Amino acid sequence: MPISSSPIPVLPDSNGSVLSVKDLLFDYPDGHVALRGVSFTLKANDKVALVGPNGAGKSTLMLHLNGILQGKGLIEISGVRLTRNNLPAIRSMVGLVFQNPDDQLFSPTVFEDVAFGPLHMGLPEAEVRARVDAALEAVNMSAYRERLSHHLSVGEKKRIAIATVLSMKPQILILDEPSAGLDPRARRLLINLLRDLPISMLVSTHDMALVKELFTRTIVMDDGKIVADGITAKIMNDEKFLHEHGLEKP
Repeated sequence: MPISSSPIPVLPDSNGSVLSVKDLLFDYPDGHVALRGVSFTLKANDKVALVGPNGAGKSTLMLHLNGILQGKGLIEISGVRLTRNNLPAIRSMVGLVFQNPDDQLFSPTVFEDVAFGPLHMGLPEAEVRARVDAALEAVNMSAYRERLSHHLSVGEKKRIAIATVLSMKPQILILDEPSAGLDPRARRLLINLLRDLPISMLVSTHDMALVKELFTRTIVMDDGKIVADGITAKIMNDEKFLHEHGLEKP
């Protein structure tokens, strides 16, 4: 199945939002306030960069989007409110890809890694195989299905990690530092992949050159708050603003 006819369904709510976050608050047990009333929305097929200095709250925010952390506020995925009672359904709708692909690849072969999610959804074997085939094709890794995951390069592992969540047919992809640790060739392959995937996407990154090239919209976080949410080019051209929030113009 070609990328242009992806198996990933996009089912926005009545307002066109695939992801809606309203007044999200979170304190860690040591008293550190990590999120201070975060609110934003993503519509179908939006691809948005999430940037900010270390400690801004980006990772804490991402871990809320599929219920790993749970603070105060409202999170909805395609109009479905995230609650403790529907975590399995929400986690199949939100594809979270960690910075280190070894955190997601633990099966002997690539096929088994990508099949893990669909198998645990209780899907029949034929559907599991179809999902694995489609997900591997979407990340241009079909020839790797029988390879040993731990023998792959970092760039290859990152693409397989993306495939493991695509096989769940999520509504949105959440990626943490996808270009970290990649050589120039692997980074270029990843950028092309993210550009071509027809799915809503929120990408946390310090790679400002990637942001400039790939995303038309950027959300900037600092001290647990969103301090800007707008057109990437406008944000990138404001050197004073970037400096104030620990960022550099690419």
